[in-house]
Amino acid sequence: MRTLIDLPISLSRDAALPLSVQLGDWLRGAMRAGALTAGTRLPSSRGLAAQLGVSRTVVTEAYQQLYAEGWLEGRHGSGTFVADLPADAAPRAPQELPPPETRQVRQAPLIDLTPGKPWVRDYDAAAWKRAWRKAADLLPVGDPDPYGLPSLRELLAEHLRRSRAIAVGPENILVTRGTGNGLDLVALALLGPGARAGVEDPGYRVARNAFAARGATIVPCPVDEDGVIVSGLPSDLRVLYTTPAHQYPMGGRLPIPRRERLLAWARRTGAMVVEDDYDAEFRYDVAPLPALYGLDPSRVVLLGTLSKSLAPDVGVGWLVGEPALLSRIAEIRQNLSDRTSGPVQQAVATLLERGDLDRHLRRMRLEYARRRAAVVEILGPVCRLRGDTAGLHVLAELPPSVVEEIVVAAASRGVLLDTTVRHHHAESHVHGLVIGYGSASLPEVRRGCRILAELVACAG
Repeated sequence: MRTLIDLPISLSRDAALPLSVQLGDWLRGAMRAGALTAGTRLPSSRGLAAQLGVSRTVVTEAYQQLYAEGWLEGRHGSGTFVADLPADAAPRAPQELPPPETRQVRQAPLIDLTPGKPWVRDYDAAAWKRAWRKAADLLPVGDPDPYGLPSLRELLAEHLRRSRAIAVGPENILVTRGTGNGLDLVALALLGPGARAGVEDPGYRVARNAFAARGATIVPCPVDEDGVIVSGLPSDLRVLYTTPAHQYPMGGRLPIPRRERLLAWARRTGAMVVEDDYDAEFRYDVAPLPALYGLDPSRVVLLGTLSKSLAPDVGVGWLVGEPALLSRIAEIRQNLSDRTSGPVQQAVATLLERGDLDRHLRRMRLEYARRRAAVVEILGPVCRLRGDTAGLHVLAELPPSVVEEIVVAAASRGVLLDTTVRHHHAESHVHGLVIGYGSASLPEVRRGCRILAELVACAG
């Protein structure tokens, strides 16, 4: 693998520009010229500083600036690498191209800016392997606990106390296979044929599907830029599904006064509130708001998942509720032979116990914050953005007449987008694009948003 040791870097202490700026300019120029190609590993800051005879701070500042601009990317435990650069940022000289008859047409990879997908390309491989080696020590059992592994429930309770300030013990936690499984169990325990279930509109369609599949009558409940509108809620709902930490897909954060009104409504009507805490770990420039469950555990069931914080493929989530309700759900699980894999639970328990999950979350918060900043910087001037204070997506409001046109044009240029249409229960009343920045790299996010900004400007 080629490194900078092979390349002649020249810095001058007599120049007007600081050494860190000179180094950044040299590296940027080398990447533009193709001398440093995507995937090239750069030396450590200590190693390059020793090679150049400068302080480590000079190299660190240059690397940080290039990282912020998207030229470099870090891989956990592996070092710093040249990012996959936009085509127009690294032109190749004509003489370097092979003859026309030997060239192969290379199609640029798709940039996926659809929501609901986390970054799964850069895990701590050592921690992951260690967790699965530990999972192999768990012997098969003939009658798995419907609540989940006791050790995992203990660790999840500690995790929720630390990360969400929720005072719970293992008796309040039942381990699920994820949010979909949790919604289905809630529907079986609290709903029945004809029971009225409120779901945010626009909102998470899996919740609508899960409740409807168990015979419930779906009642769309309007939301505004802050979240579900409490004043219009019907009094005959048995269940209300809501996403107060980061409304999906509008992005609002339910304010404290409205949270209190919502819980007062639930106590008055006897409804249970199903709180989906799907991406509450990721916040930017805002303090966390208390979970609804922590404000009134008797009227709230909280759902959590690792699908956004780790990966959908892990297949582990949790359901937090009062012991009496969990006992009922555990009995339903046994009757249906519904269970969460024991080895998978043990692997997750190891990630929690050793602090590997917390370290991964801290690292991904910084990474997602950079991508979110790129989205706001590029798209903020051309359209109104909602929901950019948390989560892994934003809503870009657009006139309804141009939305589909932009989606088609973006797809033709290799950018995949999602609209608000599929998130509504019936007719759309909020129009625009739901832009996810979880599964694309920072350079991809920048490139995709620049293409989108061009299309929005032309459509306007």
